[in-house]
Amino acid sequence: MSVHFEERSGVIPCKTAWGSWYQTMEEVFIEVNVPPGTSAKEIKCNIGSKQIELRVKDQQIFKGKLFGSTVGDEATWTLEDKKLIQIVLMKTNREAGNCWQSLLEGEFAADPWVQDQMQRKLTLERFQRENPGFDFSGAEISGNFQGGGPDFSSLQK
Repeated sequence: MSVHFEERSGVIPCKTAWGSWYQTMEEVFIEVNVPPGTSAKEIKCNIGSKQIELRVKDQQIFKGKLFGSTVGDEATWTLEDKKLIQIVLMKTNREAGNCWQSLLEGEFAADPWVQDQMQRKLTLERFQRENPGFDFSGAEISGNFQGGGPDFSSLQK
């Protein structure tokens, strides 16, 4: 398939005062709105496997311990159109059951409805990977999808 699952199914963002964050099974995306005309020289972004700090024009946007661990040397950030910072973090645990409840421990938590939708989307993404010939991007599921949904691996094919 030429289009990624999240591009077909859309994203489930968790809105914050500075922008939003969302996730797939493999990555966490952070989008930070900054004043138009911001230059890359005015941005300090320090990303580790368990910590992150973002400062713009000497003002701290966020700093703290990430909800889950990431591959620190695979993280990237970009400044788009001098008004939007996009940060991409690679999760170390890339299972559907690893749905982050917040961006940082104790901060920027998804409300219960958003958290439910995020978990549902990761479960559908898992189903898509397990069944590459089917398109689950518009599917609706109900029932137990917490922790990545039911495990069908023991069923015979």
